[in-house]
Amino acid sequence: MTAFRTVNFAKSFARPVAHTHPDAVRVGEVPTDLPIHLTIVMKPSVPIDPEGIPMSREEFAIRHAASPDAMARVEEYIQAHGLKVDEADAARHIIRISGTVKQACAAFQPEKLGMFRFAGKAEPCMAREGNLSLPASISSDIVAVMGFDERPVARAHFRRRKERAGNPQQIASAAQAAISWSPVAVAKHYGFPDDVTGAGQTIGLIELGGGFTSEQMTSYLQSLNIGRTGTLLAVSVDNSTNAPDGNPDGADGEVQLDIEVAGSVAPGANIVVYFGPNQGSGFFDALNTAVHDSTNRPSVISISWGGPENGWVAQDMDAMDQTMQAAAAMGITVTVASGDNGASDGSDQPLMVDFPASSPHALGCGGTHLPRIGAETVWNDGTSGGASGGGYSTHFDRPDWQSGNSNIGRGVPDVAGNADPESGYDVSIDGTATVIGGTSAVAPLWAALLALANQKNGNPAGFINPKLYETPSALNDITEGNNNGYQAGKGWDPVTGLGSPRGQAVVTMIRESGSDPATS
Repeated sequence: MTAFRTVNFAKSFARPVAHTHPDAVRVGEVPTDLPIHLTIVMKPSVPIDPEGIPMSREEFAIRHAASPDAMARVEEYIQAHGLKVDEADAARHIIRISGTVKQACAAFQPEKLGMFRFAGKAEPCMAREGNLSLPASISSDIVAVMGFDERPVARAHFRRRKERAGNPQQIASAAQAAISWSPVAVAKHYGFPDDVTGAGQTIGLIELGGGFTSEQMTSYLQSLNIGRTGTLLAVSVDNSTNAPDGNPDGADGEVQLDIEVAGSVAPGANIVVYFGPNQGSGFFDALNTAVHDSTNRPSVISISWGGPENGWVAQDMDAMDQTMQAAAAMGITVTVASGDNGASDGSDQPLMVDFPASSPHALGCGGTHLPRIGAETVWNDGTSGGASGGGYSTHFDRPDWQSGNSNIGRGVPDVAGNADPESGYDVSIDGTATVIGGTSAVAPLWAALLALANQKNGNPAGFINPKLYETPSALNDITEGNNNGYQAGKGWDPVTGLGSPRGQAVVTMIRESGSDPATS
């Protein structure tokens, strides 16, 4: 008889579905004959050092692939339960399997499954509570078993400038106070290098919906007199595709904002957009695909999606973090928006941070208000208008390199940039000119800066967090404002981190840190 043990996966899933998602409505049991696709995330055979000398993807596969013996034992176990192995990739630490819910439940024994209806999902989807159980013979080799939970886990972190309300005098006054910038103007303000274009670099964008057309992106860039030489490519993950829906307030706004910011600031860099489904396993698969993409080879990855930590399954966060460790080891920087809902992150808690920005191996990007004249301040338009996400993780411990943080949890964000819609970005969404803000714009802005730095320095920036905390003078410290929970101050703070970039200083800091080139 197989010996099972309950696997908590750090904290597994401690909150009921309905409580984490107030709009969740249980609509029934999961049919046992329903097809299911799961991703099993394996541990690397040798622990990953994210702060070591960057290595190529090929070298990483040799050093840190999952153990062949462990892979074989897991495959034997799942096949014994009638499940099919669709893909086994030791270098990516994954085994993808399929079968029926009945077979999957027999193999992994989820405590509770149900069909729920969620806002944003056209059809009911499966969600789970409680732990999974695995036999002792394989449990120590596995980080996560993903796919039982199809809940939407993330939202796009952008905000369009709202139409102004009030009497004519109030509307006129508000309009006069508001400004906007092209992405290129923001980059110039921050002193990004203007003698490189990002040529030879690839920026990966992770998207969980929406889409773009090449014609619209080309038209926007031409309107800025930018002659892009980099390519633009969409990659489908888990059957999700580039599918623009014509709704500028939906996912199209996110996708096209990311492309337009990154594409105009680093016009020589190639851009690859990885489209995955909005659920834990889909988000993971999109990131994992980008990190290990040996064809397109992104050197920087930008993520503008996320959700409150208390809405995530802990094993999913651990799996995502392991993949970001892999990215760091291969010299790939991952920039992530910290959220647009201040210190609560829009959760049912007064203080909560956004994941994946809270991963210790992500560069968390917060938001500022950037005036034409005067001091840059924290982005905070009130509880309903949006504010820079920031605070302390309740899942990840404070990294050793995070100086200035006296909390036991990982502090978010690390850096910041212009994000206030009232000082937002002039972009075009689905062919219509508009002004957008949000920390969604900051992640691709930093990604573009790092692509420029990689070209200028001749080697990948990689995991820059420790370097930034050692060289805070490479950033503009933001000391005025709050995010409805924490106050900005001198040095690092859980509102705008170390501050906004001093572009050339960041490039110099990376060069002087002196990592050897990697052919990633």
